[in-house]
Amino acid sequence: MQLPKGAVQPQRMDNTLVKALARAFRWKRMLESGEFATIAELAEREGIAPSYMTRVLRLTLLAPDIVEAILDGRQGTEVTLARLMETPPVDWAEQRVALQCTTATDQIHPGTGFCATL
Repeated sequence: MQLPKGAVQPQRMDNTLVKALARAFRWKRMLESGEFATIAELAEREGIAPSYMTRVLRLTLLAPDIVEAILDGRQGTEVTLARLMETPPVDWAEQRVALQCTTATDQIHPGTGFCATL
C-alpha cells in the first residue's frame, strides 16, 4: 500500500521496546539510589535472571535521540528489542549508524548483529 504524496507515515509504537526502556531506567534508578546493592539482588526481587537484567540495563546506554525515537514510535523496523539487547556500540554516533541499516551498501556486522558498512 502506498500513501498519497505528502502523507505522513503513522507512527508505529513498539510497546515491547517502550516497556523494556521503562524497566531499564527504573532498575537503573533503583540501583543508583542504593535501594538495591547489586544487580543480582534486584534481579532476585524481580524474579528474573541477573544476565537478562544486565542486558536490559544496557538500554540505558542508548543515545538520547534513539530512546526518544523509540518512545515516539519513530524507530526503524530494524530496531527491535532482540537487536538492542545484543551488545550495542557504546559510542552514540556508532549506535546511530548501527541501527540505521537502510542502504544496499550497509550489511549486518557478523560480530555484533548491527548494521555497518563493511
